[in-house]
Amino acid sequence: MTFEKAFERLIGHEGGYVNHPSDPGGATKWGITQRTAREVGYRGDMRDLSRDRAREIYLTAYWLRARCDQYDGAIGYQLFDVAVNSGIGNAIRMLQRAAGVADDGIVGPVTLAAINNRDPLALIVLLNAERQAFYTRLSTWESFGRGWSRRVAENLRYAVQDV
Repeated sequence: MTFEKAFERLIGHEGGYVNHPSDPGGATKWGITQRTAREVGYRGDMRDLSRDRAREIYLTAYWLRARCDQYDGAIGYQLFDVAVNSGIGNAIRMLQRAAGVADDGIVGPVTLAAINNRDPLALIVLLNAERQAFYTRLSTWESFGRGWSRRVAENLRYAVQDV
């Protein structure tokens, strides 16, 4: 899967400008938090963040940092979406648990071999199970859990298409 296709899917999950009082991410647009935007050099008002600038941020701050292109395309997309929604470190540890290896957050040869030796659909199902369990432990579950669960369901549908 290309970054472009992954981005188009991802942006379908993300909305315009929000600043929900229960969201620890604060001011967010296109799913990009102000903190993430600042870390990559965006200094404008979050309401003014363009879709094109969000695309650039997603490419550099998530897709490339999580090395999503080193996996089977279906797995790469799923990791990308989890990384955006839960952080890169959490996403990698979830993927490692799904693959049955130590969840140290470092994708080395052992992790890559385990991922490549698993059935991609089974791995994606297990990754999304890890994701759902992670969400239910968050203090913000009551506010955002329904939306997160819908996102997981949609990603499982994508997995069936992609594998």
